[in-house]
Amino acid sequence: MKKFLLVAITSLLTTLSAGAQEVWTGRQFRSFHGDVPVYYGIRIGAAFSHVNSDDKMLDGGSLKAGLNIGGLVGVQITRNAPVYFEAGLSYIQKGGIGYVYSENGNSRSKFKYNLDYIELPFCFKYKYDFNYHMSLQPFLGGYFALGVGGKIRDFGERKAYGSFSDDEYSFRRFDGGLRFGCGFNYDLFYVEIGYEFGLANICHDAFDTSHNGCLQLNVGMNF
Repeated sequence: MKKFLLVAITSLLTTLSAGAQEVWTGRQFRSFHGDVPVYYGIRIGAAFSHVNSDDKMLDGGSLKAGLNIGGLVGVQITRNAPVYFEAGLSYIQKGGIGYVYSENGNSRSKFKYNLDYIELPFCFKYKYDFNYHMSLQPFLGGYFALGVGGKIRDFGERKAYGSFSDDEYSFRRFDGGLRFGCGFNYDLFYVEIGYEFGLANICHDAFDTSHNGCLQLNVGMNF
């Protein structure tokens, strides 16, 4: 499943790259659909995530590193200001690491929560130009995500089971929340730092809540 998703996203990135008529350098877009400035981008980077839960069996409060890869398209929404709407498709590995203590507190078991998602991120972005080549790009938006795989690993019992199922100690597939951060662009090259704050309750229990949180460091190119 993971190999299929990576191949599909890689194909999407190739299509996006080929779809740009010309390149985007610095402050000037050179790819147009009609009279509307449009750009395409590819992104790859690291995701440092955790899961905060009221349920001790699902609480992965320590950071877990994962992969984030995807593609996007952006369009300027007004000619009067450098404000853009950006949306994309990505594969991201979230989750966390937690420890469950015995009732007497004398022992603990390590749990690793691997939550793999196909994600639809979107944001509004403001582009502040330093010169023709460089710009700073703060952004604010949100995301929707669907769980597609992953395992919960119980190191104490040496067992592993699916992260997304109807089991009490697993997670719901749907996630969604806010995202914000800032990017830096130099000609074609782009780097950004961002954070995703999960708002959807991803646990099954009606009396507990579980939420994703994820710090992202991405690099890429805009065309």
